Amino acid sequence: MTKIIVGRAIFRGYHIHRDRVVWCVKVCWFSTGISSFVACYLAKDVDEIIYTHVENQHPDSLRFLRDCEKILDRKITVLQSTLFKDVDDVILRKRFVNGPYGAACTKALKRDVRKRWELEHPGMHSYVWGFDVKEQNRANRIKDSMPYYHHEFPLIDNQLTKENAHGIASKIGLKRPIMYDLGYSNNNCIGCVKGGMGYWNKIRKDFPDVFQKRAKEERIIGHSCIKGVFLDELDPNRGRIEKEIMEECSILCQEVNYEIITE
Repeated sequence: MTKIIVGRAIFRGYHIHRDRVVWCVKVCWFSTGISSFVACYLAKDVDEIIYTHVENQHPDSLRFLRDCEKILDRKITVLQSTLFKDVDDVILRKRFVNGPYGAACTKALKRDVRKRWELEHPGMHSYVWGFDVKEQNRANRIKDSMPYYHHEFPLIDNQLTKENAHGIASKIGLKRPIMYDLGYSNNNCIGCVKGGMGYWNKIRKDFPDVFQKRAKEERIIGHSCIKGVFLDELDPNRGRIEKEIMEECSILCQEVNYEIITE
């Protein structure tokens, strides 16, 4: 286990709180993305690696998870929502896609699942995240929005970019998730509601069934994924995915978005 002295000096494995020594569990939050794998690969003295599964992920994500387990030589704990089946279930039942505070599916299928795990595992926690060196601001926001946790950012500490992370994975023989090879910048769910026009037009070509399903859901609930335009009205020539910034969908999204809106 990890020891931490909260609000004072940091040590390995425990923290002192009101003259008591409290043990702290160090957890790597794995997202089946390359950056999160490299964070797990570089982190030291990790007690548990946890992945929050969503049914809308490409099936190759679970192949990637198993390959990561072999390289890391340890089992990855898989959590999943017991309240919602998938992204489509969240959208239709909550009648909401996304807004200033983030996506409904991220909260229901990832953040709330983490919160449940924390309730079932009370105590101090030290979390390892896969932010790269270009995401220092997001890392700072996480520390501000989650002050009662200790946070580690191995990629930032080692000055690694997302491109560096892909290079590391390649050198150690890890086959990356197929969504990267298809031209997507992150291994998010197929048809991620955070995507822009270029992203959704690519989904239209690569996964037409997902595009049609999400377009139908938009009309049912009366809200669109993309601000100002419904998918069934989206011009097939709009947007350029290579110019769109799309963050890796993780359990952090809600906290980061909340901080941005608050400020």
